[in-house]
Amino acid sequence: MAEIIIGTSGYYYDEWVGPVYPEGTKKKDYLACYSELFPTVELNFSYYQKPEAAKLAKMLSDGGPNLTFSIKAHQTLTHEIEAHKWEGEATEYLKAIEPLLEAKRLEAVLFEFPYKFHYTPENRKYLDRLLTYFQGVPVAVEFRTVDWYTEKVIETMKSRNVSLVSLDMPDLPKLPPSMDVVTSPLAYIRLHGRNKEAWWGKDGHARYDYLYADSEVEAWVGRIKRITEQAQRILVYFNNHPNGKAARNAQTLEKMLRKIGLITDREGREMNNGGKSSLPS
Repeated sequence: MAEIIIGTSGYYYDEWVGPVYPEGTKKKDYLACYSELFPTVELNFSYYQKPEAAKLAKMLSDGGPNLTFSIKAHQTLTHEIEAHKWEGEATEYLKAIEPLLEAKRLEAVLFEFPYKFHYTPENRKYLDRLLTYFQGVPVAVEFRTVDWYTEKVIETMKSRNVSLVSLDMPDLPKLPPSMDVVTSPLAYIRLHGRNKEAWWGKDGHARYDYLYADSEVEAWVGRIKRITEQAQRILVYFNNHPNGKAARNAQTLEKMLRKIGLITDREGREMNNGGKSSLPS
């Protein structure tokens, strides 16, 4: 049976003090508190600022011996690509994540491509070269537009042993379909929320400000169960982080999967005040 690992996208949120972390928690203790709740975290700061080996080494220490990490690629590799610079950026990035690789606590490097990254000959060529450059490193790729979801792309991902991210997001035209195609032993799931009204707005915080109902979380239980028949390891990250909603939903999913025996090896711990403080129901 596939091992299922659940966490959130990011952890360094001041607004989580109270709803998620105990009142009075200091910033330096956020990761230690997080590691008591979840076994894995998806780092997203690395999109905005280039990761540094020393900082990642410290995070390995701060998170304790068992916390694992996925890490988002820097924007120069996904959003602001320059033909004459990206290889240098990739080399720098690979060097920075060496502590995670050496500690065997890197789950995957996440390449999150934007809506503007369409299925064109130029972009296909770039993706081919990028995946070749990262060969040997666990990689997951997320597309934000429907035109990448072709049989040819899926087969290419399988041949390269690269995880095609399964997405939960608003049902809007031209966004990726709701489908779970396993393209490597590692299945990667990201739940962004379903905030249709704010999705195309400029406020990124509002875009992900969505609390999944228990029934919406439960619908994923069957999907994950089917994925376990094809994958060896399943990563699930909730990205609806405003006000700790991701943490609450992640714990709900973990409980549901534990109840049917799909998660058995980790007891976990309740969030501060049961995860209910200041969060809407």
